[in-house]
Amino acid sequence: MDIEKVNSMDFGEFVDVFGNVIERCPLIAAAVWSKRPFSGLGDLEKHFFAFIDGLPLSGQEGVLRCHPELAGRQLPWGWLTAESQREQSAAGLQNLGAAERLRFTELTAQYRTRFGFPFVLAVRLSDPAAAPRELARRLRCPPAQELRTALGEVKKICHLRLADLLGEQP
Repeated sequence: MDIEKVNSMDFGEFVDVFGNVIERCPLIAAAVWSKRPFSGLGDLEKHFFAFIDGLPLSGQEGVLRCHPELAGRQLPWGWLTAESQREQSAAGLQNLGAAERLRFTELTAQYRTRFGFPFVLAVRLSDPAAAPRELARRLRCPPAQELRTALGEVKKICHLRLADLLGEQP
């Protein structure tokens, strides 16, 4: 779809279409709708990013908590959003062997305990072998740094999803 179509959407259609570019956060799309008209993909994503950046710490952590566990129990049960299902499947996370899955599950549990939100990674931009290494590396980060890193990953995911919706190359 082109940006003119985006700008002509009524509130309900906009939220339906863009309500999951930030995982399970249609409220963000609802707020961004009022910033129309948008000049293009970069302008649209700028408003999504500004909303996230303007949230208090508890709100930013809430955005992160809306994300599913990577290769978690939601994946085989089909409990993921359509976007997360496609992204995790394309990244090969459903193909982890039993030992790899167990190790990854242990690390994600440690991560959630340490930081209070799930490990977020733009898996479309990495290979399956990189996810466990990145998780282990980020477990050692100070909490404030990890919050910034995780929000950066949310923004990468948002960028990719917006580019998909607008039919543009990310």
